[in-house]
Amino acid sequence: MIKVGDKIPAVSIGTMGAQGPAEVKTEEFFKGKKVVLFGLPGAFTPTCSAKHLPGFISNAEALKKKGVDAIACISVNDPFVMDAWGKSLHAEGKVTMLADGSAAFAKAAGLELDLTGRGMGMRSKRYSMVVDNGVVKKINIEENPGACDISNAETILGEV
Repeated sequence: MIKVGDKIPAVSIGTMGAQGPAEVKTEEFFKGKKVVLFGLPGAFTPTCSAKHLPGFISNAEALKKKGVDAIACISVNDPFVMDAWGKSLHAEGKVTMLADGSAAFAKAAGLELDLTGRGMGMRSKRYSMVVDNGVVKKINIEENPGACDISNAETILGEV
């Protein structure tokens, strides 16, 4: 499992570009920036929609005032779903919505969550991290995927 001091795994993920789905290489996305990245089990799910993403949207300005260049949400969903979810909660301009459709990032980081028993397939654990120039500086991983106690925006705001 990824830990403080590790480099972000080099994988391709996705986002919704002006022309449709676009590939994002993690090495490029994190290069030369301080990024708050948070991962969660799924778009449009209860805790993710009621607390996790909204907390980062409402704290985006405060995080940027503390030197954060970008805030990104990643989930094992496709770019269309991540884009629609971000729009539904007004994340535009505040949180970059990243799609880890095949769980490549989650698996490479050791943050995958097997929810096949619940009919949801492979997902991501719920976490937040501060990444500086591709290196993890802080990481908060929830033991319970339904909880958002230590991976929330308020916690990470105190850590940047």
